[in-house]
Amino acid sequence: MELRQLKYFIKAAELQNFTDAAAGLFITQSTLSQQIKQLEDELKLPLFDRIAKRVRLTEAGKTFLPYARKTVKDAEDGRDQLKDLLNLQTGSLTVGVTYGLTNLLAKAVLDFNTKYPDIKLQIGFGTTQDLMIKLENGQLDMMLSFSPEQQTAVIQSEKIFSSCLAIIVHHDHPLAKKRYINIKQLNEVHLLLPSAGYSIRNYLDSVLQKHGVTPDIKMEVNDIHMLLQLVDTGRWATILMGSSAFNHPGLKAVKITGEEMTRNATIAWPANAYRKRSALALVEFLKTHATDYHVNEHAQE
Repeated sequence: MELRQLKYFIKAAELQNFTDAAAGLFITQSTLSQQIKQLEDELKLPLFDRIAKRVRLTEAGKTFLPYARKTVKDAEDGRDQLKDLLNLQTGSLTVGVTYGLTNLLAKAVLDFNTKYPDIKLQIGFGTTQDLMIKLENGQLDMMLSFSPEQQTAVIQSEKIFSSCLAIIVHHDHPLAKKRYINIKQLNEVHLLLPSAGYSIRNYLDSVLQKHGVTPDIKMEVNDIHMLLQLVDTGRWATILMGSSAFNHPGLKAVKITGEEMTRNATIAWPANAYRKRSALALVEFLKTHATDYHVNEHAQE
């Protein structure tokens, strides 16, 4: 059983298509098929059902996949530890981030790249739920989100700063003159909201229900960047974490008052996995700029 065979198997399992998997691995489809067949022969069980042009994991394949991922991740961790011991400033770092923290990450990345220009950064965006799955599967070194702090057998996370729920509007919107708005007043506002699946939407729905508020939702959008572009027209408002409005000069975040309006931004790691020195260096830059976020948010009060 070879490490490359496990990598081929994992990619094919993720894409459920040998042609796409081979392209993603920069090998021929015949090479991929041959190596997976050799792996199946060694295991004495089929890992895939071949159906026309697509493939699907068998029960054996589903059982074997997490072990394959762990084996590959352990090997990569061992390689990275050796690089760290040699103090090599090369390698790669894979970071997952939710939209509300992209501006923070961008600031940290600029500083990080200046100091460590030879380290390759891979940044992926997604919902908290999607990124958490990738973190658990070893596909991310770290993740930034507004998920709660936790210390489990799978995930470990720590707080970097707190942010308040805010109604975000264009500077010409009538609400932009306010410093605060009570959550009960949201019944009177035409809103655009993130689609279900975003943790901010799930959190918001829970808070609104607790306070007995039924907002006038005019539109739901599954892309936060487009959502803010629409709000920037001045026709609507949205509700996000206050930090989402940073670096958007045409928008203002008006804090919402009431119980449970504050959430913590966190850095999450796979539990018991090796933390690269490059990842720890990036965290220091994140914490430095997180202090600026805390100051900026309170400066708007």
